Amino acid sequence: MNRSIRRAVTPIMGTLLSLGAATTAVAETNLSSEQVGLLASACANCHGTDGRRSGSVPTIAGRPAAVLESRLLAFKHEETSDTTIMDRIAKGFTDEELVALAGHFAAIDPEAEGDSPADQEPQE
Repeated sequence: MNRSIRRAVTPIMGTLLSLGAATTAVAETNLSSEQVGLLASACANCHGTDGRRSGSVPTIAGRPAAVLESRLLAFKHEETSDTTIMDRIAKGFTDEELVALAGHFAAIDPEAEGDSPADQEPQE
């Protein structure tokens, strides 16, 4: 491969590999869906039980898992300054739990109605 092509391709390949690693990391946790659901309840006050809260709090349902994971880990490790309380909340979770939460909220359809336990009718 000639040098100019290698210089052009190398950064692109690095980016693609890092995105692949982030996506793989989301899928690889040792937490059950019940455990992740319990962890997600900590997000409900601000983001809603399904991650689709309207208003000034961002909707997190349906956002790419790699983006959510990156943001959550940045909050936890104080790598971002654009936060109010998320840095303190994220510190209460392990990195694995944050990865699992990112996958959980990414899998929720942001446009769907009635997916949230709070939206379901009580059974008699």
